[in-house]
Amino acid sequence: MNPDFISIQMTDGELKYSHKKSGLGLTVTTKELIVQKPHVNYYIPLQAILSIVPFEAKGRTLTFSSRNGGGSELTSMSAGLPHYRLSVSGLRLHNRSGIFTMGAVEFIVPLRDELLLTVSRLSGLHAVE
Repeated sequence: MNPDFISIQMTDGELKYSHKKSGLGLTVTTKELIVQKPHVNYYIPLQAILSIVPFEAKGRTLTFSSRNGGGSELTSMSAGLPHYRLSVSGLRLHNRSGIFTMGAVEFIVPLRDELLLTVSRLSGLHAVE
């Protein structure tokens, strides 16, 4: 596990799934999805997930910026794993400066089939074909 991950200390619900790699950790409880990156954790209530849509990047590196220009993040796509765009209505951010509440956010994350099925089952989301 990456030593720069902040430990998850305040989970809501019962642990259902956890997967960690060098630059990304994903944890699902019965009430929330936790996305871990070095130095930051995003606590997403499952009821706040509005949609999960497949995402295909043209290149392998993406830059993300906030709408107000307050911050950006550079990330690399993981080869071989399907990526999804998660739209959420709100979340809690935990970084080394503290815990903050954020409004609507979109994430692009690699999700294994097992994790995607667990999140969709627990959040009540259904596939649209």
